[in-house]
Amino acid sequence: MANAFVGELLGTMTLILLGNGVVAGVLLKGSYGENAGWLAITTGWGLAVIAGVLVALAAGSNAHINPAVTIGVSIYSGDWSQVGTYVSAQLIGATLGATLVWLHYFPHWSATDDAANKRACFCTAPAIAHLPSNLSSEIIGTFVLVFVAAAISSNNLSPEGLAPGFGPFLVGLLVWGIGLSLGGPTGYAINPARDLGPRIAHAVLPIAGKGSSNWNYAAVPIVGPLVGASLAGMAVGLVGI
Repeated sequence: MANAFVGELLGTMTLILLGNGVVAGVLLKGSYGENAGWLAITTGWGLAVIAGVLVALAAGSNAHINPAVTIGVSIYSGDWSQVGTYVSAQLIGATLGATLVWLHYFPHWSATDDAANKRACFCTAPAIAHLPSNLSSEIIGTFVLVFVAAAISSNNLSPEGLAPGFGPFLVGLLVWGIGLSLGGPTGYAINPARDLGPRIAHAVLPIAGKGSSNWNYAAVPIVGPLVGASLAGMAVGLVGI
């Protein structure tokens, strides 16, 4: 149980440090990566997932690094015994990862005037605010994440198991694809801890000129992924993946 907690904490922290790190590199003034664009952000997040999963696996967890994945897995496996351990570790890890992003880019916050860009280095916001559509986008994106990730790990796909490290690589490609294809409307949180932990960090940290943490939107990247993952978990059980 201790290894699972540490693995999820470190894996999620790595995910957020590298994932939100690429957003900061693209959006903050004075960064060499400034204005690199959406392709850089989605690629960075895909690589961040690979790194986070590998760290979590090496430290002794099943490498969910996402409460939605934990819920989806629990639904189709029927095992709810580690949900509390995993989700608490994920939330703490995400908050720590966001704090490290703040420290890493420390002089760039005061150099950046746009408060929305600063917040985007921590948490998501819709490109067009329309809560029903925003919620459905998060549901669809997370359904794809959990359903396809289950297919990647399925014995039906590879009865003898995937080569070590190949599964995390495929999941990273999956998240990259979700970002490119489905990420435009909401910034594809598809992970409640990924959004909530950094949003808490944004609210608490003394970030220069940070503006609002936009708590009015905060429920969408929590509820949407949990619903999408629950539906995917049920679908995995029905299909027999």
